Amino acid sequence: MRFARYEVEGGARSAVLGPGERLYPLPPGVTVHGLIESGGADALAAAGAAALAGPPGPAVTAVRLLAPLRPASIRDSVSFEAHVEGARKSQEGATDPVPARWYEAPAFYFTNPHVCIGPFDDVERFPGSELFDLECEVAAVYGAGGRNLSPEQATAGIVGYTIFNDWSARDLQRLEGQLPFGFSKGKDGAHTLGPWLVTPDELEPYRTADGFLDLTMRAFINDDLLGEDSLANMAFTFGELISYASRGSAVGPADAFGSGTCQRGCLTEIWGRAGSRTPPPLEPGDVVTLEVEGLGTVRNRVVEAGPCPPIPVARRGQRRGPWH
Repeated sequence: MRFARYEVEGGARSAVLGPGERLYPLPPGVTVHGLIESGGADALAAAGAAALAGPPGPAVTAVRLLAPLRPASIRDSVSFEAHVEGARKSQEGATDPVPARWYEAPAFYFTNPHVCIGPFDDVERFPGSELFDLECEVAAVYGAGGRNLSPEQATAGIVGYTIFNDWSARDLQRLEGQLPFGFSKGKDGAHTLGPWLVTPDELEPYRTADGFLDLTMRAFINDDLLGEDSLANMAFTFGELISYASRGSAVGPADAFGSGTCQRGCLTEIWGRAGSRTPPPLEPGDVVTLEVEGLGTVRNRVVEAGPCPPIPVARRGQRRGPWH
């Protein structure tokens, strides 16, 4: 099944994609997020079947699609070796191979679940950024709670997959890299999800013998192909990503896990390999399209950032003791 969410009368309604590219609505107030929390894959399947047995709603082309859900949390990984190599050259000026530490565990960072935008919405360039970038990824959505999960347990708990564009301000990201806290304003302004949450059964024909999904991924800027890769080139399966996240910790229903950017799925990797910013950074008016086999297409136009408050500057000269 393919679950969607769309705008209606100033609110949102969840639905299942049915025959004729029509949306079959779930009951008012029933959401994909709520179904995942209440019963995971079984609840989604039952609600989807009931919706498809009822009358059709609007055509997909007649509504504004929203992100299919707002995840409870988002952990984004960096699972493509080629991307790591090129991005390090661009962001850090590194000339050595991929660091050995990267191979030891599937590193991730937390990002903002409150800024998930629809598959065809405009995205604001992050304030103060002149090196705005796309990231072509896939996200898996988990459907249960758990600690210390095995990769097999984690894989069994996945309830769906969706395209994920982790928009990034590379100049802000580079500055933040000088502090020991990880990413913040270089990453937290927008994430595209959509157009659907696709249940795992639909993607089983693409699964490889070693547990990866062989889905072709393509990124375009203004309809020019930027890069192409397969999701099967991940260094870790989604089950392994979720298992590691749960190690000594906990994962929960509707948590999303990004694959990381595929090879040539962003500008900064290409800049690192070329030694120049060609193609140039994204600017207002540019249109970014991501296509993933089995998952669909998202297409977003970059616009300028809206008005923002000034950046607070640290107060200098605080007393450092000894205290009296």
